[in-house]
Formats: sequence, structure tokens, C-alpha cells
Amino acid sequence: MFIGDYFVYLHELYTHATCATTHHEQLINYITMATEKIILTAPEEPVGNIAEDTQTTTVTTEQTATDHTDSNVEEVEVQMNEIFADEDAELAANEAGLEIGEETEEEASAPTSTDNLTGLNEEALVALFAQNLEEKPIQTLRPVVEAIKIAFYKQHRAKVEAERKAFLENGGNEEEFTPSADPFEVRFKELFATYRNERDKHIATIEANKEENYKTKLHIIEELKELINSDETMNTTFARFRELQQRWKETGLVPQQHVKDLWETYNLHVENFYNFIRINKELRDLDLKKNYEIKLSLCEQAEELVLDNHVVEAFRKLQKLHDEWRETGPVAIEFKETLWERFKEASSRINKRHQEHFETLKAEQMKNLALKLELCEKTEALLARPILSRKEWSKASEELLQIQKVWKTIGFAPKKDNNRIYERFRAACDKFFELKRDFYSGQKSEMEHNLALKQELCAEAEAIAMSEDWKHATEELISLQARWKQVGPVARRHSDAIWKRFRAACDKFFERKAAHFSSVDSQHEENLKLKQALLEEMKAADVKAGGFEAIKRFQQRWSQIGFVPIKFKDAIQKEYKAIVDGMFATLRSSERDRSMNRFRERVSNMKGGNQLRSERERLFNKVRQLEQDIALLENNIGFFSKSKNAETLIADVREKIERSKRDMAEIIEKIKLIDEQEAQHNA
Repeated sequence: MFIGDYFVYLHELYTHATCATTHHEQLINYITMATEKIILTAPEEPVGNIAEDTQTTTVTTEQTATDHTDSNVEEVEVQMNEIFADEDAELAANEAGLEIGEETEEEASAPTSTDNLTGLNEEALVALFAQNLEEKPIQTLRPVVEAIKIAFYKQHRAKVEAERKAFLENGGNEEEFTPSADPFEVRFKELFATYRNERDKHIATIEANKEENYKTKLHIIEELKELINSDETMNTTFARFRELQQRWKETGLVPQQHVKDLWETYNLHVENFYNFIRINKELRDLDLKKNYEIKLSLCEQAEELVLDNHVVEAFRKLQKLHDEWRETGPVAIEFKETLWERFKEASSRINKRHQEHFETLKAEQMKNLALKLELCEKTEALLARPILSRKEWSKASEELLQIQKVWKTIGFAPKKDNNRIYERFRAACDKFFELKRDFYSGQKSEMEHNLALKQELCAEAEAIAMSEDWKHATEELISLQARWKQVGPVARRHSDAIWKRFRAACDKFFERKAAHFSSVDSQHEENLKLKQALLEEMKAADVKAGGFEAIKRFQQRWSQIGFVPIKFKDAIQKEYKAIVDGMFATLRSSERDRSMNRFRERVSNMKGGNQLRSERERLFNKVRQLEQDIALLENNIGFFSKSKNAETLIADVREKIERSKRDMAEIIEKIKLIDEQEAQHNA
């Protein structure tokens, strides 16, 4: 090769190295941007605690349905706590000061924790943490520590919530609640502090090592400079050159701010070495061939990454391939552009897939933000809705649970919006449960008052249970049952007991009543037979011979016989009344005949017309008085029809009217007898 051609080759090689360095800088910037996209959101936080739903059981079917609804709501609230368990644990750990900090490159390449922590209690998790600290390198522990931390605080939060619930059920004020000390949490925090200190030391050591590596590589560059002026043989000089290259590769990372300048300087002096040192052509050709094989392998590896479905991981691996490419020396001039174009083509395709991946992720995050905004609005609409009953609160709680379940299925929003939208949603949920707790606090005092009322009703029912005044006691118990239904619900823990007490008192009375009247039924059948026999005797009696005294004796005997079966009561009473009325009619007719005969005899013995006229005038005045009485009674019927006991009063008045009419008819007949007697006397 002519010296001029050789300088052209070296100039192109230097230009390529500069382009590669520039491309490396672009990739570094892209990695930084991609890393920011990968760490998209803070962990989601839990969505509020569900207030205990205290339901009651009442006499009505509607209350039983309400109990069932509240039981479902309690199940629903347990489901809601499970949905946000990981987020709640993450939040609780962060509030306890257990944040690790930003992930380093070394930690990012560590494998994800695959330990199954399900079912481990706090003690077992603390022991596992301690074991990992002792046995594993500190730079590999981040995924394990994160997993153990979340699992531990899920257990710890569950314990604290159980204590809080018990405290509130025993009448405590939520603001005064303080969880008991947890020795396992104290030990966990000690282990975490140890882990964080060791990690900080490790990171500090890495940074110190980078500074040392930077100094070492600067020294290697100085040695490269000196090779140009060496008086040693070519073989010795080239061996030293290879040694310096190997030392450069073995030297670790340097601070990021020095990478660009350092690589540019190193590559410049490597090119200078190839330009100004007369290298043995055979050794140079072997070196170019070796570099060609390395870069060909790097092209093949990059092309394999194009087919890798793990876009982010492929992009990270590509950065390592670019580091190796930069560290590999030049190749023959005829292969230089071909290899670089091949490697660049594969890199471009990987970079494009990586960029498209994050653009798609960004679009999906914007969609998630819109969905979460809609859920926030729905939750805030629940707060604006007036909720006035336990049933309405149960329904609203179910609606909120469904909203929270949907929230859980939606992925992250953009990083700058994710925390803000979550805080809005969390605030709305917390406000909902705060209002619900306030409602049930008011319900609690009302239910205690209802319990006192129902205890009083139980005492009254128990006092009536042994009564033998069947009619009055039955009316009293029915009244108590009506009052029971009007009293509102009581706490569930008292509902069954108080209802059973009231029910037992009622059942006791009605069982006694049923037993009593079952023995009475047979006596009623016997009374029916006695009354039927008495009716037959009354039909055959000679009432004219016995007179009113005989009727009175029959009535006394009838009243002395007890009740008959209810289905025969009206019929036999109607028959009895008809027979008694017939007896009275017979006696009244006979009495009237006797009265008229006595009056006829008295009129015939009267002397002169003055006596007859005087008697006639007396009777006539009596008729006029009866007419007035009848007219007054008939007029009063119209007023009686508006009174409460109208039927009974009207019946009495009509009977008086009929009796007055009979008396008036008898008097008129007597006046006619006087007129006949006076006519005979005048003749």
C-alpha cells in the first residue's frame, strides 16, 4: 500500500469512528428518553376503606331484604380491599419511609424476583429478607426487596385494619385510634435500613470506581501517545498496543459526562497508531481480519435482535453491541462501509420498533387518562346525589365498587398526570365513605332508641301472655304487634334476640288461648242441643195459660245455657226470637180482648150522657197525645241516623212508635163503643 493511500484509509477510519461516536451519543440520549418513558407512573394507591355496614332485622319482609342487601355490600367491600391490596401496601411502605430510590443500570439488568411469597406471614417475610441480605449480592436484591416489602405491608395493613375495626366496634373514636407496636415491622425497618446503607455504599463504590477507571483510561491514552515515539521493534510495539487495547476493554465504566470526549480521544490515538507506526503488514492483516470477524458477529447479533419480541430488552442489548463495536478496531477498507451499513440498518430497525413501542404506549396512556377522568366524574356524581336511606347507601356502595373494579383494569396514565388523576379519584372515594360513616353514626343512636322501645314492647307482651281475658288480651297483643312494626330497625347483633323474645311472648298467649277454646268447643255442641230442645218445648207450651211469667221463665232458662258453635249462633237466635215474639203477640191479643170486654161492661153501667161524654173527651185527648208522640218519634229517626249507634237507637224508636199506634187503635175502638152506647141512650 502506498503511503498516500494509507493516509486516505486512516482518514476514513477516523471519520467512521467519529460518526460512530456521534451515533453513540444519540443512542445514549435516546436511552435516557426511553428510560423516562419506561418509568411511567407511580404505583397506584388504595381507594378508601369501607365503613362497616351495620344492618338490622325487623318484623317486615322489607327489612329482611335490606339485611340481605347489606350482607352483599359487606362481601362487596372485602372484594374492594383485595383489588387495591398491592397499591395500599406500596403506599403504606412509602409512608413509612421505605422508598429505595431510582434504579441503577446494574439493578435494571438484574433478574425479576420469582419467589412465591403467597401465604407467608410477617415473621417469615422478615426471615426471608434477612436471608437474602446475607446470601445475595446487594446489587441484585432490589426486585426481591420490593416484592418482600409489598407482601409484608399487605400483612401489616390487614392487621392494623382489624385492630381499627375492633376499636370502632367497641365505641372508640376513629381519630383517637393508634395501632399497637409491631415488633416485626421494627425488625423489617432495621433490615431495610441495612439494605439501603449497603446499597448506597455499593453505588458510591461504583461511582468511585468509575472515577478510577476514567483516570486509568486517560493513562492508557497517554501510553498510546508514547507508542508513536517508541524505538522498540515492531513486534514489541504492536504487542504493547494489544496490551493497551486489552487493558482498555477490561477497564470498567467511566462517569457519563466523560464518555464522549474519552472515546473520541482514544479512537483518535488508535487511528494515529495505525497511521504513523509502520506496522508489519502480516500482523496488520491478521488484526484487520480478526476485527472483521468480530464486527460481522455483531451485525448478526443485531439482526437477531430485530426479531426479538421484547422490544425494550432488545434495545438495551443493542447498546451493548454498539459499545463492543466501538471497542473493536478497524477492518479492511473494502469491508468498512458494508459492515457499518449492515450494522446500522439492524440498529435503525430496532430503534424504530423501540420508538413505535413507546409512541403506542403514550397513546394508550392518554386513552387511560380519559377513561380515568370519566370514572372520577362518575364518583363525584355519586357524592352529589342525595342518599337518605340504608338501602340507597347499599346501592351506591355497590356502584362505587364497580367503578373501582373498572379503575383497576385501566393501565397507567401519562407520568405527569397519573398521580394527579389518582389523587382526585382517591379523594372522591374517601369523601364517599366519610359521608357513609357519618350516616351510619346517626343511624346507630336511632337504633339504640329503637332497641329501648322494642324492649318495652317485649315487657308489655310478657305481662299479657298469662292473661285469661282472652278478648281484651288479644286486642292488646294485636296493638303491640302493630306498634312493633312502626318501630325502626335495631343493630344486627340485637335484632334476632329481641324479635325472638317478643315472638315468644305472643306465641305463649295464643297457644294458651288455642288450648282453652279447643276445650270450649265440645261444651258449645252440648249447649246447642239444649237450646234446640228448649225451642221445641217453647213451641208446645200453652202461653195463654202460663202468661207472661211463663215467657219470663223460658227466657231465664235460655240465658242460663252457654254459647253455641259460632256457625249456628245466628240461626238459632233468630228462631228463638221468632218464638218469643209469637208468644208475646198471643198474650197481647188475649189481653186486649179482656181489656175491651171490661171497658164495654163499664160503659154500659154509666148513667146519663154526661159520664159518657166526659169519658169520651178523656180518651180523645189521649189519642191526640199519642199522635203527637208518634210524630215526634218519627221526626227523631232522621237525627238518629247520623249518630254512631244509629241502628240500635232507630230500632228502639220504631218499637215505641208501633206500641203507641197499637195503644191509639185500642183507644179509638173504645171511643167507638162510647158513641154506640150514647146513641142507644138517646134513642
